[in-house]
Amino acid sequence: MSVRISISWPAGRLEAELFDTPSVQALLDALPTTIGADRSGDELVLPLASTMRLDETATQAVEPGTVCYWVEGASLVLQSGFAPQSRGYECCLLTAVNVLGRIAGDHHLLSSVRNGDLVTVERLA
Repeated sequence: MSVRISISWPAGRLEAELFDTPSVQALLDALPTTIGADRSGDELVLPLASTMRLDETATQAVEPGTVCYWVEGASLVLQSGFAPQSRGYECCLLTAVNVLGRIAGDHHLLSSVRNGDLVTVERLA
């Protein structure tokens, strides 16, 4: 199963390709949604309640461009670069996250999302 989602905000739009995991299905069940953005360094945090628990994809280190779900913070997390707690060239998160997929295209475009911007996430046909 290859599923794509659209992520759009006032200054741009990207798509992401999601993996085939139970956590992805939980995300899809919560879509479509529009969420106020919260920025932390190059990390975009979108509060999104879900029934997800940590799964076999859970990790604390991810590549920029990764789409994640932060279970402890009940948020969708989009990495456009390095989080404030990253060390050297390793993108480290505060706690483990479920890896859901990858941004298709230039993940650096996420840097144009500002705190409070409304971000719409929806499944593509």
